[in-house]
Amino acid sequence: MNLNFDTAHSSHASMVTPGNRLLANLPEDDLAQLEACCETIDAEVGDVLFEPGQTIQHVYFPIDALVSLLAVAEGRMTLEVGSVGREGMIGASAALGNDEAQVRAVVQRAGRALRMSAAEFAARAGRMESLQHLLHRYTDTLLAQAIQIAVCSRFHVLEARLARSLLVTRDRLQSEKFHLTHEFLAHSLGVRRVGVTKAASALQNQKLISYSRGNIEILDSNGLEAVSCRCYDLVKDR
Repeated sequence: MNLNFDTAHSSHASMVTPGNRLLANLPEDDLAQLEACCETIDAEVGDVLFEPGQTIQHVYFPIDALVSLLAVAEGRMTLEVGSVGREGMIGASAALGNDEAQVRAVVQRAGRALRMSAAEFAARAGRMESLQHLLHRYTDTLLAQAIQIAVCSRFHVLEARLARSLLVTRDRLQSEKFHLTHEFLAHSLGVRRVGVTKAASALQNQKLISYSRGNIEILDSNGLEAVSCRCYDLVKDR
């Protein structure tokens, strides 16, 4: 997977900034300053924004794209420790004194995002009190999410974990229908594909979801929440 943005579709950010809810929390003047430094890009499924150990060159504010944050062990084993949609950003640590990526950030759903130089973002954050407060609150939320997912991965059965992951994806995308392959879910949950197949079949047999060739539809949200572990509610509340 490689980063392959179509810059031909780039445009000034002011047309789409309201789509990112994190930026929408900034005062108008501060928001205008950040807008002037952003460009809009199209991100495709599988695009890697950065890998662990790489220097963060850009920060991203999803508009309708969804990005998965994967912890990587021994270069190949992965576990999703968070996901970011229009409620957040990718690369926030660059403004907090750490410009080395700790996770793999890979596009889970194609869409638009705002892109900004990490160096410029850090400089703006150093002078912008409203942005500093926002970043501290947001990074605290990401940390809490990662801790909860780690607990979930250690103590809860795969079926409940899959239900939690599907519900979180639904909330991020605000849609009952989305596309997730067995391979991607296996990488996210840190299990083999056969495990995902069995867990998805169990949910489908209970008529909670419909799953065919990666196309997922949640048929019974309440039922899926009942099957999911309490981690879903804790992550959602955050």
